[in-house]
Amino acid sequence: MAKQSILPKVVGGLVAVGAAGLAAYVVAIRPWHLRWGATDDEVQRPMPGDELVPDPKVLATHAITIDAPSAAVWPWLVQWGYQRGGFYSYDWIDRALGSDGVASVDRIVPEHQHLEVGDPVLVAPDNGFTVAAIEPGRAFVLLGRYDMATGKPLAFDDPLPQNYLNCAWTWLLEELGDAATRFVIRMRIDYNPSAANQIMYRAFIEPGSFIMERKMMLGVKERAEAAVA
Repeated sequence: MAKQSILPKVVGGLVAVGAAGLAAYVVAIRPWHLRWGATDDEVQRPMPGDELVPDPKVLATHAITIDAPSAAVWPWLVQWGYQRGGFYSYDWIDRALGSDGVASVDRIVPEHQHLEVGDPVLVAPDNGFTVAAIEPGRAFVLLGRYDMATGKPLAFDDPLPQNYLNCAWTWLLEELGDAATRFVIRMRIDYNPSAANQIMYRAFIEPGSFIMERKMMLGVKERAEAAVA
């Protein structure tokens, strides 16, 4: 009887801990990671690519200051991607997620220093983005649009199907004098709002993307600063 009376207390305690953890994530952790490093102005101001996903269900703006001129930072950005310069993040996680053989480089790769609108930028052999806009030396916008029922990518002007993913990812460099650069990234994601999608994106995609993107931005900072040291 004693053992039976303990079980409800244990279950109740676990439920309370879980509820407290969820509340802490919603109230404190999620608002922090959705704007990691960004100022109020950077979060609120318009950026290139905003118009491509006008009503995002996920909106994140991240920023970091790099002690190097933008001309020294841009080459690392433009060569980013699968079968290019890598991701400057946790390579072992990227490999586990399907980017076989990816290895982030610590050098500028001359053959990957050019991007144009319409070019693919892959994150895995059959998955990635398309360059939607680019201002060489300053900014580019990557667009990922998919029919999630078939897994097939959609063109810029294709109507969105019932089960869709629409993602705009903007990378922007701003000069801070002659020797520093502000690196700002904004991600806007829209998807069909099923209950399963709401759980998947809020519980897994949002925090997972932040962890990988933060590491990538720190990786760019480390490489660019080392190159000009």
